[in-house]
Amino acid sequence: MSKTLMKLSAAAVALTLALPALAQDADADKPAEITIDTVVATVNGTDITFGHMLMARASLPERFQQAPTDDLWQGLLERLIQYETLAQSDKGEETHRVQLALDNEKRELLAAEAMQAVADGAVTEEAVEAAYKADYVDADLGVEYNASHILVETEEKAKELIQELADGADFAELARANSTGPTGPNGGSLGWFGKGRMLKAFEDAVAAMEPGAVSAPVQTRYGWHVITLNETRTMDAPPLEQVRPAIEQKLKQDAVQAYIAEQAEAGEVTRLDFTEIDTSILNNLGLLAE
Repeated sequence: MSKTLMKLSAAAVALTLALPALAQDADADKPAEITIDTVVATVNGTDITFGHMLMARASLPERFQQAPTDDLWQGLLERLIQYETLAQSDKGEETHRVQLALDNEKRELLAAEAMQAVADGAVTEEAVEAAYKADYVDADLGVEYNASHILVETEEKAKELIQELADGADFAELARANSTGPTGPNGGSLGWFGKGRMLKAFEDAVAAMEPGAVSAPVQTRYGWHVITLNETRTMDAPPLEQVRPAIEQKLKQDAVQAYIAEQAEAGEVTRLDFTEIDTSILNNLGLLAE
């Protein structure tokens, strides 16, 4: 939704909500039913509808979103009345600048409506299930690793530990006795992790290992690691409901991008050749006052 259409400034809203209504019918009952076409005020013959109020309500700053609805109603209506009164005044001229802004506003709103319609139409249960099957069930999701490590400060210390392991020492005991990392007390166990979860040097070393092997010293910014790979497993597809939001978002994005490309291809577009133009003229906003 546009941020400029019927946008109320924070200062204006704060002022309006702090003031009593300019005019109220004390004896009027609240209507039992109301639609977006219900007239809530008339200014010199021009109607302000409940739909106008809803648009103004949708554009309020976040801090006003939870205000009591009685206050919102009064503040929004009085502000719209003020706007209409000012717009009708002899100072409310529809200048070239105003018309240009309205042109851009309409263009933006219609484009947003088109994209929303395309995005909404792209998400069906069939499309979600097909994407889930292609991207998760039938896809190669890679390998997860279960590894342990001992973190020490120097390469020399790492080599000493590797020799002790070769001589039959227990990895977990060495980790508890020597590791400076937080996993030391539990024998250096890192549990299961997939690609992208560890630093690259560490990850590359693990990916090149066979289960049961011990690495050469591996350096990261934390120090020197001695790593053992316990086991590997193929990653399983997550439950559909866990990834549904991501699937739906991708379906929407792909559909909108495809639609934009399709419309651009089908449309007849001409462009001014700006190579001979001094593009710094874009900074001359004073032209809008002409």
